[in-house]
Amino acid sequence: MPAAAVKPKPTQSTARRPVLLDSPYAPVEKCPLPPGRPREWYITHNRRLKAMRLAIALLDSGVYQPDQAHDETIRDTAELIGVRPPSDTTCHMVRAFMRYSR
Repeated sequence: MPAAAVKPKPTQSTARRPVLLDSPYAPVEKCPLPPGRPREWYITHNRRLKAMRLAIALLDSGVYQPDQAHDETIRDTAELIGVRPPSDTTCHMVRAFMRYSR
């Protein structure tokens, strides 16, 4: 039997069925960070978490491209979701997450 004659089985896709989103979003319960790491590790870890939260909020608000996410847009989004204004480094990290998330 030729390969072209074999029909693939249909798969379920989230595009065909509605995806339920809970609104407002409640973050998962935080657990303590591991002790004994250098201070820089904790700073970087928390910065990454903040950048991920901001990137998700930007994507939810309709900003899909990193070149649309200017520093002012990111800082306005931070104020909207109740996060302290991010530094320039964190804004750069948000754009990097948006760029490499695919």
